[in-house]
Amino acid sequence: MTRVRRARVGDLPDLVALIAEHAVYEKAEPPADGLAGRLEPLLFGSPEPRLIALVAELGEGGPVVGYATCSAEVSTWDGAEYLHMDCLFLRDGHRGLGIGESLMDAVRAEARRLGLGHVQWQTPVWNDGAIRFYRRIGATSKDKRRFFLPVR
Repeated sequence: MTRVRRARVGDLPDLVALIAEHAVYEKAEPPADGLAGRLEPLLFGSPEPRLIALVAELGEGGPVVGYATCSAEVSTWDGAEYLHMDCLFLRDGHRGLGIGESLMDAVRAEARRLGLGHVQWQTPVWNDGAIRFYRRIGATSKDKRRFFLPVR
């Protein structure tokens, strides 16, 4: 039985390990050293944190096998807030078991809790499994490219 819950401070090592695995999966650069220290204030620094992290564990207190992170953002075009899901990842061997859907249900519950009308996210165009999953749960997509601009 999988349980999805809000991440706790003690989950940071597992969360950082999952994030590193996620980067490898998406063929991206690994996170810079000190990620746990940068995430801790975002996740746990206030009663209503800037970043929400949800973890999927196998049974109560079992190993953490997946995560989702999200935060409230603003759409200029809509003139409204929405929940932006930055990451959703499951360890290899744990996909296709309903865990991703449980994480998405928890993300939707966070959006409802915050009074937000929808969730937005992105996935690499080559990630056919994720795209099939998102379409199966009723999501639609728009083609866009994501740009990064360093400011230092």
